[in-house]
Amino acid sequence: MSEGQHQQQQSPLHHQLGSPPPPSSSSSSVIGSTGMMVDSSIPVQLVSIPPPNITLPTSLHQQQQQQQQHQQQQQQPTTSSSLSATTISNQGAFYNLTLSMALEIPPTVAIEEYTSDDSQYPLQHLPHQPMIKPTVVKEGWIYKRGEHIKNWRPRYFVLFTDGSLRGFKKRPDPGNYDDPMNNFTVRGCQIMKTDRPKQFTFIIRGLQWTSIIERTFHVDSEQDRDAWCTAIAHVSQSLPPLDPTQSTDVEMSDANVTADSMNRLQITSRESSRGRRIQLDDFEYLKVLGKGTFGKVILCREKKSGSLFAIKVLKKEVIIEKDEVAHTLTENRVLRYTKHPFLISLKYSFQTEDLLCFVMEYVNGGELFFHLTHERKFSESRTRFYACQIILALDYLHSRGIIYRDLKLENLLLDNEGNIKIADFGLCKEEITYGSTTKTFCGTPEYLAPEILDDTDYGRAVDWWGLGVAMYEMIIGRLPFYNNDHDILFELILVEEVRFPSTISPEAKDMLSGLLKKDPTHRLGGGPDDAKQIMFHPFFRGVNWQDVLEKKIEPPFKPQVTSETDTKYFDQEFTGESVQLTPPERTNTLSLISEEIEQPYFQQFSYHGSATTLADSVNS
Repeated sequence: MSEGQHQQQQSPLHHQLGSPPPPSSSSSSVIGSTGMMVDSSIPVQLVSIPPPNITLPTSLHQQQQQQQQHQQQQQQPTTSSSLSATTISNQGAFYNLTLSMALEIPPTVAIEEYTSDDSQYPLQHLPHQPMIKPTVVKEGWIYKRGEHIKNWRPRYFVLFTDGSLRGFKKRPDPGNYDDPMNNFTVRGCQIMKTDRPKQFTFIIRGLQWTSIIERTFHVDSEQDRDAWCTAIAHVSQSLPPLDPTQSTDVEMSDANVTADSMNRLQITSRESSRGRRIQLDDFEYLKVLGKGTFGKVILCREKKSGSLFAIKVLKKEVIIEKDEVAHTLTENRVLRYTKHPFLISLKYSFQTEDLLCFVMEYVNGGELFFHLTHERKFSESRTRFYACQIILALDYLHSRGIIYRDLKLENLLLDNEGNIKIADFGLCKEEITYGSTTKTFCGTPEYLAPEILDDTDYGRAVDWWGLGVAMYEMIIGRLPFYNNDHDILFELILVEEVRFPSTISPEAKDMLSGLLKKDPTHRLGGGPDDAKQIMFHPFFRGVNWQDVLEKKIEPPFKPQVTSETDTKYFDQEFTGESVQLTPPERTNTLSLISEEIEQPYFQQFSYHGSATTLADSVNS
């Protein structure tokens, strides 16, 4: 959908506050309410925060008075570990916000009461108190900029007196605010105005754990921007300071962890913690295999066993700053509970004070992207071989309610025999079966399915679109849709028909056309039979799928590696670097930290092996 079409969908703003005070200007570095530096290279206006004695909406003010009266009537002596009733009265809005975020309780319900003995939550020592329903301060359409794919998406945002700012794809019915796409808190935030990258842009900065989180929005007029900035500033200043460990900024559809998956995670952690715990000093570090935004991948040798592994080392601070906590934890869970011949396996996961570490199976045959770049395109028979292994791996994930969502040549590795290994499970989504959907906008731009771009709910058929794009690249030597401008690229994916050269076989053309259907319900593999529908396509006629699973078919290409430490298929820009894990200013980075004192984002992260065998997993 084009930006112009997005603008046509905008609705009038509602619940406007009174006339906003004129914002103060600043073009130099300044300190905001959170004590964070503003980059002086970006022309911004720091929005002045009203004095703390502002008048809250009458409904909330009355509710707080009623709550205080209730507390005075019910006040009883408290232990030294409990907050006083007076303190709770002063922090009524904070009490409501923290509970609603930590427990995912919709804060729009009528007055509720909550008690808990679970030490996981920060309010376990609070006396029994009623929760107050927050009221709407302002609502309306805003464009939100994507964090990874930098396009603008319209969201209907609702700002509440408890500091929550919730975004929806469609305007929700009054009072029905329980299923947002985005859920931020503006408590203690800093607000900046700028006209880059678009006119009438404003940025909200806040502290999450020890990292500064920024979210970028824009509206259609200066008046709209002033109104939003003033409303956010009023709410932010009316609330107590933010405990950064409880800050929430999530894509709600993907951040939820089910009770079942968390129980399995905790059971495994308890079982694995009985033995000696793995730490960075247990490995010898040989070569850097790759680097990215979040950290690096290093070839290492386990000192005890002499086995080679690839250890992915991620910086916690960057994970939090880039809002990748939920995706990182998902990757950890998926790696733990999946075992398949064509998926990279996990040996250990653990953490230090600063780092998250995945110790994974090491394969040195290189990425398919590397080989296709050097060979330009593959034969149909070679493409068929790789596609068969990819289909079996995706079928395995789908059978366990997992969609992959990031199929691309860079994530398709070869082992030293030439068989496929799918890597990188950070964008997986759990508990998606036929008919189930999710809605998070994520993936790699060139591989995004039309239903993701259309901002509609989508299901597991997005993986078969990704397979179609990857196979098209292999056979034809280029992407089916491409443009450097993402907005144009997305328009092509949505409306342009796929074109084929005359050299392609009719079976391959028909198969690719089926995988690249715009409508997921008509897409090859999009029905209840899932992968089976693709397996029966004429392009795969004669394939013995059991032989594929058992690796009985000779790969069409065997990587020419001289030893298990041969890294010729990795970028020499990385392999020539020295391995450095400890920052110069820190001396305790490599030390292991206790699961009991881990930062709240990464509790129960560590994993030290499983008794599950490959044969058990494949045959289950």
